[in-house]
Amino acid sequence: MPYVSPEITRMLLTDIGKQPEELLTAREREVLNLIAKEYSNKQIADKLFISERTVETHRKNIFRKTNTSTLVGLIKYAFANNLIQ
Repeated sequence: MPYVSPEITRMLLTDIGKQPEELLTAREREVLNLIAKEYSNKQIADKLFISERTVETHRKNIFRKTNTSTLVGLIKYAFANNLIQ
């Protein structure tokens, strides 16, 4: 079995048992709601006063944290877990 440092193990186990709404930061939830409203990255950036690159990073993190890879999958996940309004 490969060695995994205690720090890496702790990082990997941190999200286990968290509720879906706890997985995302407040900002990621804001971005997710705007994605669900069909805002473009530029529109999200303008609305939240952040760069498009930051929006892209939030989107990447949202997909990773929700274990989804498509927009349809993400919206289905968000709706099923009451993450979007």
